Amino acid sequence: MPDMSASLALTHLVPLAKEVDENKVTPGVLGFIVFAVMALAVWGLMKSMNRQLGRVDFTEETDPKAAPSDPKTATSEPEPAGSSGSGSGGKTSPAKG
Repeated sequence: MPDMSASLALTHLVPLAKEVDENKVTPGVLGFIVFAVMALAVWGLMKSMNRQLGRVDFTEETDPKAAPSDPKTATSEPEPAGSSGSGSGGKTSPAKG
């Protein structure tokens, strides 16, 4: 008997399938589920990013080895090109990154 009900259900669904426009494509339930999962993933990532950015300390710490920011010492004689210690003859190379 289960075989009879399956064939009966198919005979009722075939005319319904013919009524659907064959040129119209809809995403259906699977498309909605995929979209909902992606939306939840983006929401979770945004929440995590917001939490991580909240932990970042944006205040700049002063370098103890840096030269003092006294205007009198800043206008003193410039340092000779050979004493920079970089070995590049006073030329700087672009940052690599």
